[in-house]
Amino acid sequence: MRRTLNMAERPLHERIRTIEEATGPLSPFQTVLLLTDGSVTTLLEAITGSDVCVRTVSQNVIPAGSEVAALLDIMQGDPVNHRTVELVNCTTGEILIHATSHTPIERLESGFRDDLMRADIPIGKILKKHRIESRREISDIRFATPDPGIIMRFGAGPRTRFLSRTYKIIRNDLPFMAIEELFPVGSFAREPRLRVRAPSRIHLGLIDLHGGLGRVDGGIGIALEAPDTVLEAVRSPVCRVLGGDAAQVERVSQAAAAVTSRFDIRGSAVFSIIRAPPSHAGLGSGTSLSLATGNALCELYGTTVPVEELARIVGRGGTSGIGTAAFVSGGLIIDGGHSYGKSGEKTGFKPSSASPGVPPPPVIARHPFPEGWKVLLIVPLLGDGVSGTGEQDIFREACPVPLEEVQEICHEIVMRLLPGIVRHDLETFAAAVNAIQCTGFKKIEIARQVPVVRSLIAGLREAGATCVGMSSFGPTVFAVTGSDPADLEQAAYRILGEVPHLVFRTRGDNHGASCRWI
Repeated sequence: MRRTLNMAERPLHERIRTIEEATGPLSPFQTVLLLTDGSVTTLLEAITGSDVCVRTVSQNVIPAGSEVAALLDIMQGDPVNHRTVELVNCTTGEILIHATSHTPIERLESGFRDDLMRADIPIGKILKKHRIESRREISDIRFATPDPGIIMRFGAGPRTRFLSRTYKIIRNDLPFMAIEELFPVGSFAREPRLRVRAPSRIHLGLIDLHGGLGRVDGGIGIALEAPDTVLEAVRSPVCRVLGGDAAQVERVSQAAAAVTSRFDIRGSAVFSIIRAPPSHAGLGSGTSLSLATGNALCELYGTTVPVEELARIVGRGGTSGIGTAAFVSGGLIIDGGHSYGKSGEKTGFKPSSASPGVPPPPVIARHPFPEGWKVLLIVPLLGDGVSGTGEQDIFREACPVPLEEVQEICHEIVMRLLPGIVRHDLETFAAAVNAIQCTGFKKIEIARQVPVVRSLIAGLREAGATCVGMSSFGPTVFAVTGSDPADLEQAAYRILGEVPHLVFRTRGDNHGASCRWI
């Protein structure tokens, strides 16, 4: 029988509608989770088909603050049990719900208090065990931005929005417990989502910006496990992009428009940027997001397209093929550049952003990056890096580079960098990387950096890094080492001082992108 909503419930449904205006329709199960006045654990076990475990993150007795005291109808300073737990799929280990509760100590029987404070038992099961008659009253439903630690535990990106609901358990007409539950907007979605995960990459340098042999560009790069790009998509009549910053949203929107137009796809998708490397930082964020978008759309609409063709459609790979090859297979990659001249693929020295329609260059060497080698990334947050017209200006002013420097780079690649990778000889590999950073176009890229980036490169070398370099146009600086990079990380902190930055400890990615339904 259909139940009529009372006046107290109507505002909650209005809040659901407000949320849906920002996210699109919530799934029935998301709505149930937000509005239920029953056991959340039971619902989660029904939808996952697995037992749900409780993992206690923290628990202690604290004096009630003013907000908690008002919520529980107690005096400020009264002792309350503050408990933070995660509801976890016992089979997969996936975190389903993050919950925080406050319980007045004086309202707890000893047996209930013992179970609450010493065991990882869901609240509903404790209530049932002790035959406690109670009801739940929902106080609020809203978007929330949790602490970074909570976001990280879910494996979500820093801009991921969460859904929050706050409710009280009422017993004998008194608040017995106040609980807030959180889960990411993308959890328990309406229909299966497609998730594309792509590695980032560092670009060690361009090989030939002289062009004397009728070819230009050529690149050297390494695919990395972190920071990675994760994009989710569901079919939609129109394109919508959730999450990410303005540059990332624009990148996904442009790539989606290019792919739907090229293949006459009658529809689009709602894309959720779960996480992505910073834009214009030298980590290939633009390429990985664009290719992930194209890959997702083709999969959603049953179109099979080689990644190299997707790259051309979305405008990537016009100078370097490292990002495209990292998406395909990962590893250490060397590409052979483009034909150059009046009848060539390129007629001038230009970055990828100014080379629309130019296909990605061929991969001429690919080797797994040794698993024992560690990569430290330092990303100074200096605002927008070199891109767009700034890149074009540098190419125009600095090219062609001297032929002897191109020859030196080729010598380093063939006689030290590649043998070092094949034999897992870090010293030989590192010598080549260090030499390339001081030669040809890479020397010019580093010279254009702000002083703190150049100081970071020099300082990490002095701190004992086996090899140090700047990725692409920067400002990301990388160091490769065969040991714990803790000392290098501390050196970076000292050099950067108050300059905001990100640090990633990572390693090579030898697999490339993945695409799966979740």
